[in-house]
Amino acid sequence: MKPSLDSALNAADGALRTLFAKPRASRGCPMVAAEATHLSTKDKALSGALMRVNHVGEVCAQALYAAQALGTRDPVLREKFLQASKEEGDHLAWTQDRLDELGARHSLLNPLWYAGAFGLGLVASRLGDRVSLGFVVETERQVEAHLASHLTLLPEGDHESRAIVAQMKDDEAQHARAAEEAGAMPLPAPVRALMRSAAKLMTTVAHRV
Repeated sequence: MKPSLDSALNAADGALRTLFAKPRASRGCPMVAAEATHLSTKDKALSGALMRVNHVGEVCAQALYAAQALGTRDPVLREKFLQASKEEGDHLAWTQDRLDELGARHSLLNPLWYAGAFGLGLVASRLGDRVSLGFVVETERQVEAHLASHLTLLPEGDHESRAIVAQMKDDEAQHARAAEEAGAMPLPAPVRALMRSAAKLMTTVAHRV
């Protein structure tokens, strides 16, 4: 069964909202009981660059889940993808708000990142639901590791950014577990390596652009 016109239009609407509208979270932004953040100019720039990378990751997550929801023939799985997309939408809003607070901008290449991730999601969905779910597992595991590295790189005094990243890390781990439970197929080692290389390129560029 091919995606309906309504599904395609919803996917297009989601792309426009992700790229050009201000995202709104359904959950409150994570907070920590700590002193207010006071960052030096250098630390503020570092936090801004790291949170820009994380924001790009959430733009890509919206694209991936939208494409996989569009491509699956299973209505139950489609709803799971859409629910995960909603939770990732919280991450998108949190990282955007934090960028604003830091006086940093989002990546100028967001439309490119979105298009590439959407294409990958469609390819994965065309290979079958188990492969598509396997793609989710590997993506989320790599993102979880990436976020863990950011917890070591963010300035220790940036309590706000660290709280956001910690919650995102927990959510990504849950998404990977849910995909495994839904029947994900492990991806071949060369595919996983290619995904890591693509992610490294994206994060390196997004850190600066």
